[in-house]
This record gives sequence, structure tokens and C-alpha cells, in this order.
Amino acid sequence: MRMPATAPSQPGTNPSCQRVNQILGRMGDKWTILTITMLAQQPRRFNELKRLIGGISQQMLTRTLKALERDGMVTRTVHPTVPPQVEYALTALGGSVSLPLIELATWVVDHLDQIEMHRALHDHEADPPRT
Repeated sequence: MRMPATAPSQPGTNPSCQRVNQILGRMGDKWTILTITMLAQQPRRFNELKRLIGGISQQMLTRTLKALERDGMVTRTVHPTVPPQVEYALTALGGSVSLPLIELATWVVDHLDQIEMHRALHDHEADPPRT
């Protein structure tokens, strides 16, 4: 994607940046990342996704799946059973973004102890104990 060479007259009004910002906002959302990484392994039903992700509300998972479906990253298939079973799967587009998102999630897990140590040190220095 090519960005315009000239700056817009007002910050934040560049249409290309606004379009990219919307997608980056979605891809940077923790629920999106967790949903995509769970679907990267195999198609899943709603309650299975909710259980695997943990901590996500039914409403937030519904919103996340609808947004991903709208963006062409997830398909929703209703199987004609009684009761109907709904299965979610990544599309080719969703699969293509799953690899970098899984790498990001793996990086977080690999560095979590180090990050938490830095946070604790920073918080201690920012608010030293009073004597």
C-alpha cells in the first residue's frame, strides 16, 4: 500500500491512515488475537471458543466473531442439526494473519516473566516505600 507523499492539512484526516488504523485496531485487540489463534488450529463451535479463550464474555465473543466475519477473516457455518450447530473457521485471509498473530502471542509468552519483572521494578521506582 502506498501512502500519499504530502501531509494532510489536519492531523488524523489522511484517509489511507484512517483505513489502516481501523484494521490495526481490530488486529491489535486481545480478543481478536486470541480468537484467531484458537481458530488457526481448527474450526470451532461458539461455546468451545468461549471455553478455550477464557475470560471473554458471550457478548464480546459474539462481537469479535461478527467483526472478523465482516472483515472476511472468519466464516460462520450453520449445520442443519437439532439444535442447529454453528461452527466458525478462518478463511484464507484469516489464516494468513494467524501466523504473525501466533508469533506475537508466542513472543509475549516467552517474555512475560521479563516484562513483569520490569513492570515491578518500574512501579517500585515510581512509588518508593515511605519511611
